[in-house]
Amino acid sequence: SQDLSQNRPAEAREHVRRFHELFFTLSPEKSAIEHNVGRALLLADRSVYNYYSDFAEKGYYNRIISGNVNQVLQVDSVSCNFDTYPYKVNTYARQMIIRESSVTERSLVTRCRLLNAVRSDNNPHGFMMESFEITENKDLNTIKR
Repeated sequence: SQDLSQNRPAEAREHVRRFHELFFTLSPEKSAIEHNVGRALLLADRSVYNYYSDFAEKGYYNRIISGNVNQVLQVDSVSCNFDTYPYKVNTYARQMIIRESSVTERSLVTRCRLLNAVRSDNNPHGFMMESFEITENKDLNTIKR
């Protein structure tokens, strides 16, 4: 049988990638947003919930719904440092914000630390993200449709 620790780096990157896909890929449907964000919140600590609350308070999700906007996230790379614990992680991604009249491409860079956690159905990789922070989120270009 394979040593479980051999796969940890791949599992860590997949944990972070999955979190980003769930948290930042949004469709203009309230129940879909709540479902995906709820699943993402199970993979991270309160720092992510604080972002979610802030976005909700500022009407971000309501604007997604009322504007019929789709937001798709593509993770370009996940960089993990396994030399020190908790593991430091940087994630580089692109967001496509798709509106009826245009498509905006944005860059998204985040950082966090990863802690080992108990594996469960809700957290199959056995990690918990902590101290999540968005370090860059800027427009790259906009294309009219």
